[in-house]
Amino acid sequence: MTEAYVIIGDGIAGSSAAETIRQEQPDAEVIVVTDEGEALYNRILTKEFAKGKLPEAPISIHDGSWYDERDITLKLNTLVTSIDREAKEIVTHEGETIEYGKLLLATGGTPTQLPVENSDAEGIHHFWTFQDARNIRDHAEQAETGAVIGAGLLGIDLAAICAAQGVEANYLMRGNAWWRYALSEQGADIIHQALDERGVTPVFQSGVDHFETDENGKVVATVDPNGERYESDFVGIAIGLDFNTELLVETGLELDDGIVVDQYMRTNDPDVYAAGDITRFYDVILEEYAQNGAWGSAKQQGMVAGKNMVKEANGEPAEDDLEEFRWVSSYSITHFDFPFLSFGHPTIGDDEAEMKYSDTEWRRLAFKDGKIVGGVLIGDLSPQGKYKKLIREQTVVADQKDILLEKMFEPEKLATPTEQ
Repeated sequence: MTEAYVIIGDGIAGSSAAETIRQEQPDAEVIVVTDEGEALYNRILTKEFAKGKLPEAPISIHDGSWYDERDITLKLNTLVTSIDREAKEIVTHEGETIEYGKLLLATGGTPTQLPVENSDAEGIHHFWTFQDARNIRDHAEQAETGAVIGAGLLGIDLAAICAAQGVEANYLMRGNAWWRYALSEQGADIIHQALDERGVTPVFQSGVDHFETDENGKVVATVDPNGERYESDFVGIAIGLDFNTELLVETGLELDDGIVVDQYMRTNDPDVYAAGDITRFYDVILEEYAQNGAWGSAKQQGMVAGKNMVKEANGEPAEDDLEEFRWVSSYSITHFDFPFLSFGHPTIGDDEAEMKYSDTEWRRLAFKDGKIVGGVLIGDLSPQGKYKKLIREQTVVADQKDILLEKMFEPEKLATPTEQ
């Protein structure tokens, strides 16, 4: 039997890797270590739970029996305090030493704290874990007024929770539009109107200067940099993630706002891999390093890492024999009467094109070097597969925006390079 495969983190990336390793090597020793108190759950559904739309039952994906049936050792409530690459072992907060043959880091991130006065007051929430969702739901059911900070894909979940729970909320945004790095004002206005209709008021060119609290340390108001005061006995903050790399600073692993890995999920240590939110991976489609926190991307990275860990543990495969991470991610929002989906990398590029088709239908494409690298669809998601195919094929199409933005886009109408 080979040395143990040890996985730090039981999110979708770590769990996917564990399952893959077990499938690829039935007799392997697989150990999953997580500092959370519960096994894998559906992070996508936690927002619906917090809105009061779902009970707890559908949220959990795995229970203890899932690991037992696959002979995978799961260590809950276990914090890893050090990694010794030379000895190939990790140490937990209880002083336990666990040796590994191959190690996967899938530790994800922690919500970024807002560096203002009283940001740690009672009633101020960050939304990442299932326990966060429970706390948010319990509080939102009792709250009357709220403030949401963070004009991105996680912040809008908090805004939707306020709307669903009947909390009269203000959504404070630093710029002039929601998710202004991916949407123009024209596209964002569709979101703004939908928020307004649900009792959440977008407030632009705003933010937070400080929070006010009562004599018991509970938040009661949010004050923005303009001096405007907003009553808020519930506050939700989603301004990004701090990747959990503190443990790795002294290890010699290459870090760059995350753990740097190649397209095979390998770090600069041949026995250490990484997957999920925490990775800064080589994107073979973009042909540069990138990051992506989508659920599907993390799951695929875990699978790729698991397969390659087994292949390299059992020999020295040629790179052509390794599994490559080649993926176009997507992220959907289901809070409104119309669908919303982003795909690829919609916040980067050197060119763009957009079109509004109705009050609730809009799309935008981002290009780099003439190729589509990402986009956003509001109202009609049907073209997503066609756009993703063009991304995967790295087709130069930026000079044919009129065809790309046709409401019933047909890729067959695009001219090939030899036809142009």
